[in-house]
Amino acid sequence: MDGLQGKIILVAGAATGLGADSAGRLAREGAKVVVGDLDLAGAERTAAAIREAGGDAVAAGFDISDDASVAELVALTVRTHGGLDAVHVNAGDMGAVQKDSNVVDIDLAIWDRTVAVNLRGHMLVSRHAIPRLLERGGGAIVYTSSIASFTGEPQRPAYAVTKAGINALARHVASRWGTEGIRANAITPGLILTREIRDGAPPDMLSAMLARTRSTRHGEARDISSMVAYLLSDEGSWINGQVVNVDGGTVLR
Repeated sequence: MDGLQGKIILVAGAATGLGADSAGRLAREGAKVVVGDLDLAGAERTAAAIREAGGDAVAAGFDISDDASVAELVALTVRTHGGLDAVHVNAGDMGAVQKDSNVVDIDLAIWDRTVAVNLRGHMLVSRHAIPRLLERGGGAIVYTSSIASFTGEPQRPAYAVTKAGINALARHVASRWGTEGIRANAITPGLILTREIRDGAPPDMLSAMLARTRSTRHGEARDISSMVAYLLSDEGSWINGQVVNVDGGTVLR
């Protein structure tokens, strides 16, 4: 893929799952990847696997809900490699998501935690990364959102609200800094069969989920990492301010 070789890319939220797969894909395309995550041990495993495969990766622990921690992550990236060319923001608190019930019953601590990680945290990464991207003449940001931002579910209101906010954040960044060379887009995955979901979900539930799509298969992590790589690369250089569904045709927009 054109335009990723030698690029310095921060993946914020990459210890496991979609973030780890995206970090690996970007490294295979020749990028120098910083793997950031609250789970430092997991980030180190991801970075080690990338290096063992011949890629360039370092790990860093950080808390996306803490402004000083996010600032230090971006600063560490610049200290390590001399700059910053692109960012993939992928962090989420899945423990909070599992307790996200409805607006009548939800524990306000769960609501606040989801907002702190999914929305405020994504803003914080943008806040600290954008000045560094401008120093290099621009760059690209990709946020992980969700089709939950469109579908309207009877559960998970905090999750859906924050994902809709991420879509708006991408449009804001594109509108404010697009003419200065910064692109910002959001990806809205459908159901992705990570190892945890594949191992833990009942087969009948997976069959029912597949029936809601317009596809012959469930999503895989590579479907998302391919889009991340494309949007961060020079091949995606005329795509800005968009929310891109990668969901097997579950949502048509």
